[in-house]
Amino acid sequence: MPITFTANSASISTAEYSLPSASTDRVAQTDDCILQAFVDLNAMVAGDEYELKVYEKVNGQAQRLCHQAVIAGAQSEPVFVTPTLLLGEGWDVTLKRTAGSDRDIHWSLRKIT
Repeated sequence: MPITFTANSASISTAEYSLPSASTDRVAQTDDCILQAFVDLNAMVAGDEYELKVYEKVNGQAQRLCHQAVIAGAQSEPVFVTPTLLLGEGWDVTLKRTAGSDRDIHWSLRKIT
């Protein structure tokens, strides 16, 4: 089973930012995979708050939230890792700032296909 790495970075603001499509347009990803997102939050300071969401379709229905994490303040362990998720019907991983200042955030999506 090959592992693929998709890595990028962006200045994350108050618009929900799709990590796999590298844009503020949510685009359903349809590749079947086992996924973990690694998000480097070392740029965060006191007063910052970011929200990470994972969406997936179920049985052809609309894309819905299946995992959510709120990360706040300066991070002593700056790499946030999602749980391992089995995805494939129409998934997306997003990040947005809910408090504080825009920060350059780096991430890596690690998929087994």
